[in-house]
Amino acid sequence: MTETLTLNNGVVMPALGLGVFQTPADETARVVEAALHAGYRHIDTAAGYFNEVGVGDGLRRSGVARSEVFLETKIWVSDYGYDETLHAFEKSAGKLGVDTLDLLILHQPMPQHFERTREAYRALETLLADGKVRAIGVSNFMPHHLDALMEAATVAPAVNQVELYPYFAQPEVQAANAALSVLTQAWSPIGGITFYQGPGEGRTSTLEDETLLAIGAAHGKSAAQVMLRWHLHQGRSAIPKSTKVERIRENFDVFDFVLSDGELAQIDALHNGVRRGPDPDAVDPLMWGLEIPEA
Repeated sequence: MTETLTLNNGVVMPALGLGVFQTPADETARVVEAALHAGYRHIDTAAGYFNEVGVGDGLRRSGVARSEVFLETKIWVSDYGYDETLHAFEKSAGKLGVDTLDLLILHQPMPQHFERTREAYRALETLLADGKVRAIGVSNFMPHHLDALMEAATVAPAVNQVELYPYFAQPEVQAANAALSVLTQAWSPIGGITFYQGPGEGRTSTLEDETLLAIGAAHGKSAAQVMLRWHLHQGRSAIPKSTKVERIRENFDVFDFVLSDGELAQIDALHNGVRRGPDPDAVDPLMWGLEIPEA
């Protein structure tokens, strides 16, 4: 049993998915297969993760029908541009071993080269109109990026995937998304960025947060499960990642408890506004030098 969200074009998406960011290519098939056996029906990957082949292999190995799984991937900035993005779809679909994608999004706004971003999004609109993708969206877009995109776009994004967890809830982004009926999807939904980066000045792991632990104890759940329930209660999509089967199962075991309004308010109050991921306005992602190979 899982919960679903309806996108602004009527497509239904499982609210909770498995993310595979930083999952090694040679482990991805195993991880995806385990997640599908645990009940997940939504997998999020990206061309820039270099593990789309493993996602496709895991799907086929699982025995779960393609029609039952919501596949989401992202176009990397080196493939922005109208014709380049049309070809990037072919590369991703080929690696995943599918004919169509459920959700295809732009990985970064790339404001340093925004005309290429607009052209990439125009290609997504073409893919949507041609039936090659069921929904299109963006990732890491701040409100001013959405405004600039919609000056030329004819289809509002269905999804905006952004860094979002209790310490960094991005209320302004959530409000801008809601104004356009764009679904907010959380990457690092359990604050993985607070513990994968290791110790640092002023950095507290969400998994050790006293408020989250206390709420979890009241429900017989972990801090991670409390955070995922918080996202679901507030109508967001969440894509937690793990390579450990027990964690993958734990993260999916969040449909059997309810947080009170008071508990939700306690979690909301943890927001401190500190971004841990890259600022999309400060970093030109082309400088990272990633190039996406052919299928």
